Amino acid sequence: MNDELKWLKSTHSDGEGGACVEVALETRTTTHIRDSKNPTGPEITITAPAWKAFVAAVQPGA
Repeated sequence: MNDELKWLKSTHSDGEGGACVEVALETRTTTHIRDSKNPTGPEITITAPAWKAFVAAVQPGA
């Protein structure tokens, strides 16, 4: 886990224990993803193109 990352919580995450996702853009080539309810738990790292493709696929109207 990288403590120097600036994590951003999804605007779709709620405070009621539902789906909570945070992302950190380490560089222009790497994106980290974790469960905001468990910030010391595991995280996954994907490439920037994979993140862009994911975001495009889940956006409304995609």
